[in-house]
Order: sequence, then C-alpha cells, then structure tokens
Amino acid sequence: MGYRRVVVKLGTSVLTSGSKKLDKAHMVELARQMASLMRSGVEVVLCTSGAIAAGREHLHYPVLPDTMANKQLLAAVGQSQLILAWSQLFSIYGLHVGQLLLTRADLQDRERYLNARDTLNALLAHNIIPIINENDAVATNEIKVGDNDNLSARAALLCDADLLILLTDQKGLFDADPRTHPDAQLIKQVVNIDDSLRLLAGGSVSGLGTGGMATKLEAADVARRAGIEVVIASGHHPDVIAKVAARESVGTHFSAIENPLESRKQWILAGPATQGKLVVDAGASVAVVANGRSLLSKGIVDVEGNFERGATLLIVNQTGKILAKGISRYCANDLTKISGKHSDDIESLLGYNYGDAVVHRNDMVVLDN
Repeated sequence: MGYRRVVVKLGTSVLTSGSKKLDKAHMVELARQMASLMRSGVEVVLCTSGAIAAGREHLHYPVLPDTMANKQLLAAVGQSQLILAWSQLFSIYGLHVGQLLLTRADLQDRERYLNARDTLNALLAHNIIPIINENDAVATNEIKVGDNDNLSARAALLCDADLLILLTDQKGLFDADPRTHPDAQLIKQVVNIDDSLRLLAGGSVSGLGTGGMATKLEAADVARRAGIEVVIASGHHPDVIAKVAARESVGTHFSAIENPLESRKQWILAGPATQGKLVVDAGASVAVVANGRSLLSKGIVDVEGNFERGATLLIVNQTGKILAKGISRYCANDLTKISGKHSDDIESLLGYNYGDAVVHRNDMVVLDN
C-alpha cells in the first residue's frame, strides 16, 4: 500500500547546497519532486529551514553581533524571502502554498494544537501545500522547539502523516562518523532506537542550521511512536523524494511502532515541554514500564523542579534513565509531601485529594523501550 500523506523536512544545508545562499536551482528540483508526488495522489507537507540564511543573503551578509534580537531580525527578513521563493517555485507546477509559523507554545496548548491541526487539514483538503517553519522572529528560548527536525516530527503528528522524510547533507545514519571514518557503513534499517544508536549521532557541522543527526534521531523516535515511518536521506540524491515514497532503499529507514499512540498521548509526546522530574523506585519502574500502570505516590523517591498541577514531567528511575513523560495531577510542593506515602494518606497529608494516581496512565507516554 502506498503512502497517503508525507511530511518532507529540508535542512538549511540542503537548501543552500553548503553555500551561504539559497540554491534556487536545487529548490526547484525539490519542488518538482513534491509536485510529482502530489499529482500521484499523495498529500505533501513541507517543513523548511533556511529563514536566517535567506535573511543574511537578502541583506547582503551583514556583520551583526550574535544576539537573539539579531537572529530574530534575520529570521523576520528571511522568512518572507523564503516563502516567496517557495511560492514562486511551486507556482511553476500550478500549486499554491500556505504558511504556518509555529512555536512550542502553539503545540503546548491543547486548543492551539488542535487549531493548527485543523488548518493543516484544511490546506491539504484544498490541494494547497502547507509550508511550516518555526516562528523564529518571535520565539524565545523558552518557547522554541529548537530545530526543524523535531518541528517536522510534530507536524507529522499534527497532520496524521504516515511518512516523514528528513533530508540532509548526509546519506543517512552511519555506524561511524563518515567525515572521519571513510569506511563507515550506512545503516539502512532501524527497528529500535536505543542508547547505542544515539551514541552514533553527532551535531551540526555546516554552521548554517541548528540540527544534526542527534536531533534527527529524536524526531524519528517521536514520529515512529505515533505510527509514522521515517527516512533520513541525502537531499541531493537523485529523485530522492520519489524514491523514498516508492519504498526504494534510500538512506536510513526507521520502522513505525505497530501500535501507535492515541491522539491525546501524541499531543503529550509532541507538545508540552517538561517542567520537572519524578524519580521513582524499582517497583514503580516496573509498574509504569512493564505493566502500563499509573504512577502512585508510594513509588516516588524524589521530586525535581518547581511546577504547578497539570505540568508535564519526566519520570526517571534512580539511575536517571528516562522511563516516561506525563501530566502531573499534583504540584511540586504537594508531591514533596506525599512522595513515598500510600495513596490512602494523600487527603490527610494535603487536606484534599486529586486522585490516587500522581500521573494517570491515560496521561502518560512510556518512553523506555
């Protein structure tokens, strides 16, 4: 069976071909491939980097202090240039585009998350290509997703895609750094993302973008948990988009998890930033991970962070390994009072009770494989 809806993420290094300016000749080739995919009946969402690079080019490469305000200045100028370029290139193939600029705040609020999803679906229903980028002109460190790899994974969840293509300046994920190990071998298939695989990932070296192979692994892990296949491949491989969509062996393919998360858990995974940690004992670890149970106060051994009720937290074991992500029914101050205590004692300790579970299983995503 073919793919129904595909998200294509293009890194800055792909759009500039390693130079300091947008490579329009290569961009039109990528637009051609996406237009061809749409003509075949596949819906396409484009997550594009390159706003800051486009801003520098348009302003003739000004020498500016490396401040947040100046980065936002470049993004504000470059975003209009970037969307103009895509609009012109897709118009060659008779296609319209619509722009969505997002921050983590748009994903963190459940209502705004659903509104963004509705906008994406409306654009696709009218054969308009949604073009997504982070709203760098207004985003601060507190509300930034941080990189377009993770943003594209969240876009794939938003629009219920079945394939995410991450195009970069590398052929895929290798068993060693190909820049320093000429004999490194391409890993063609990944079934499970574990710590050994994460050790193979490095940072961005182009100096143009914010992502690297590590962020692509993070994005792949988010997407595959929602039942979305992921491919990391070279943006300059001939007909790469068409070949990946045709299931040809290109780049590194990540299998989707067979039992994808339901909508609310997808939002928990994709949207809210974590505001603290709950350290749990061995018994609670087994209950949460192996048995799919809610987290009770008895199993908590430490509370990290200052957060309110309804905050999204990481649940970790006593060695620091991340087990799950979930929404707390109690604030940090309450949890310090009831941690290690039986659920029956919560009301007597606090004077009120929001339920036996500190993090209910319906509000939790298990991350430990």
